[in-house]
Amino acid sequence: MLLKIIGTAAGGGFPQWNCACPNCRLARTRDGQALTRMQSSVAVSSDGAAWYLINATPDIRQQIEAQPSLRPGPGLRSTPIAGVLLTDAELDHTIGLLSLREGGQLDIYATGPVMQALAGPFPVRHMLEPYAGARWRAITPDDPFALFGGRLEVTPFCLGSKAPRYAYGCLGGNEGGETPAWVVGYRIEDRLTGGKTVYAPGVEAWSDELERMLTDADCILLDGTFWQADELKGLGVSDLAAWDMGHVPIDGTDGSLHRLARLTAARKIYVHINNTNPILNPASSECHTLLALGIEIGYDGMELEV
Repeated sequence: MLLKIIGTAAGGGFPQWNCACPNCRLARTRDGQALTRMQSSVAVSSDGAAWYLINATPDIRQQIEAQPSLRPGPGLRSTPIAGVLLTDAELDHTIGLLSLREGGQLDIYATGPVMQALAGPFPVRHMLEPYAGARWRAITPDDPFALFGGRLEVTPFCLGSKAPRYAYGCLGGNEGGETPAWVVGYRIEDRLTGGKTVYAPGVEAWSDELERMLTDADCILLDGTFWQADELKGLGVSDLAAWDMGHVPIDGTDGSLHRLARLTAARKIYVHINNTNPILNPASSECHTLLALGIEIGYDGMELEV
């Protein structure tokens, strides 16, 4: 399978428009030390001709234009984008659906709670109806579905039950009283080559399920939102910890770094990186720590073949 990382920043991008933290100031110097980044998204394909996006960010137009293989053609209004897989209902991952309204038939995959949110408090589904011919595909954690005629097998798996702020109090969940699958990751297996990729940009807790999905993966794209749990508090931005915002921090005894380091995947890459995370500064000790462990920091335009 072919993967294009078309965005690696958390919500707001990098630099963030209303932020003057040390990282954002460094990015604005334009000296190449800190790469600018669009909001987190990945494109996946089996042949390089048709592509599915994982999440549709507010930066989607720029992301498409930055990748020649995602641009329209050869027909006047044809597009290689076949659909979108949503990991959650966050604004940062769904607003871009509105920018796809001029397109033709697109398949949009989402869990039950996400479907309800996009039909209720943020009524994207109703807003798109007069424009694009979106076909909404309900997915269930641990229930695989096929893309590209069965070449790729996609298994969604639950990463968390935290609803976006605008949807607090909304009904939604799985049948049988199970925890609502508000946040999912995707394990994608190429049935021809056997290559396995996991995309998990929003990890609420390091669960047995996540561990199982990562164990034999060849490529891991993992939540790198915060370096430490109290990162925002340390900068005076917020009293919320990483855990409160639905993200496992990288560092610490309960963080992701030591767990990720012991996995055998050939490529281990942090994505969905918040503008405050010191790994965005290539001169930082945190950045050097990751690189010494063979763990990569994703960047916009990164291409992978698995």
